[in-house]
Amino acid sequence: MMTLQENYQQIVDDHRKYVDQGNTIDYTFRKQQLETIKKILKDYETEIYDVLRKDLNKPDHEIMLTEIGIIQNELEVAIKNLSYWMQPEKVASPLTHKGSKSYIIKEPLGVVLIIAPWNYPLQLSLVPIIGAIAAGNSVILKPSEHAPHTSDFLARIAEENFDPSYFTVVQGAAEETTELLKQRFDHIFFTGGSNVGKIVMRAASEYLTPVTLELGGKSPAIVDEDANIQMAAKRIVWGKYTNAGQTCVAPDYLLVQESVKFKLLKAMKKQIKSLYGKNVLQGENFSRIINLDHFNRLKAFLNSDHIVHGGEYNEEELVIEPTILDKIDWEDPIMQEEIFGPILPVLQFENIEDALALIKSREKPLALYYFGENPRMQSQVMEYASFGGGSINDTFFHLANPHLPFGGVGQSGMGSYHGKAGFDTFSHQKSILKQTTKFDFPFRYSGGTVTSNILKKFLS
Repeated sequence: MMTLQENYQQIVDDHRKYVDQGNTIDYTFRKQQLETIKKILKDYETEIYDVLRKDLNKPDHEIMLTEIGIIQNELEVAIKNLSYWMQPEKVASPLTHKGSKSYIIKEPLGVVLIIAPWNYPLQLSLVPIIGAIAAGNSVILKPSEHAPHTSDFLARIAEENFDPSYFTVVQGAAEETTELLKQRFDHIFFTGGSNVGKIVMRAASEYLTPVTLELGGKSPAIVDEDANIQMAAKRIVWGKYTNAGQTCVAPDYLLVQESVKFKLLKAMKKQIKSLYGKNVLQGENFSRIINLDHFNRLKAFLNSDHIVHGGEYNEEELVIEPTILDKIDWEDPIMQEEIFGPILPVLQFENIEDALALIKSREKPLALYYFGENPRMQSQVMEYASFGGGSINDTFFHLANPHLPFGGVGQSGMGSYHGKAGFDTFSHQKSILKQTTKFDFPFRYSGGTVTSNILKKFLS
């Protein structure tokens, strides 16, 4: 019986042989694989809803919008643009290269490992896979063991619809992931927390394997005094409490100008009731916390002295209702780590410059959201603060645009994907110069003072 390491080595060897034989190079082949994923979304739609409900109790509208819908958009863009993306890219050549043609070939990296998280277990598995397949790679997927029903589903659709030497799903927990990371891949794509991201990066360094790390951080939502308060309240509530706050780009804390704080909190409480109803603790129309450990970590933040809305929970159902905490400062425990749950701490500021200075003094977040109507201030906030990506007068939706690269900066990640950015992430930009043999310039070769003078004259 093979050990885990021997089994994984065999899987990687089979994938490398499949790629080296040129099976993934052809445009028609790549397009067919993308069409297969598109067909899977349609043929297995009922089962997709079922497994996501079992793992996270996701409401149907969230499944459509944040899982299936995002994947469909990515597929549409990739299928439509694949031929164009694959074409060699012509570039200019300088005068010293007269007679030559320069171009870039988009070459597949080879065998790609994708390690997916549990919070959006379908979308965050398939969207990077779409980029990897479009770029002509083979894929080994390690889905999260914390979403076992979705993980089983992904393993089955891979087995039923793809060559096992082209697309393989490896299931398991920390032990299996550790052994898998000992193998040599051509690219590793990881979505998850920064602590595990560091482990992935250390393992990748053994073979100098390039990595993409999609991590997280404390992403702020800033509400300025001239913001449309009702609209800001609705969009912040939706962006924060979708998937019970278990979203890497969810607003992690709220910074509000003190003159509009009371009005904003009142509007947010109203929006919570409107969007999620009165039966949140019974698991109606609201996602559950993924497991008991995560639930207990979040429960520890529920200090009654700070709760201005919510705070109730159902441990049996692993549900925490949408909660707002006020009178929070930067030293409180909830401000020391990414929350990743349905609890929103509120801080206030007197002027926007102070708020931006506080944000800039901390680690760079994955997302930032600014609510305000002044175009000059909108530009100032977007340009001054460093963050992965974000929105003006909205939350979350920048992630769902396949034409925008998505990724972090600093501690919130490295590299990006979605749409063309995903194709580029999983491609090597191979530079080619094709030189003429019809003539030759002597100044390109060594020749002392005469050659140097000719070259100077040519370039002047």
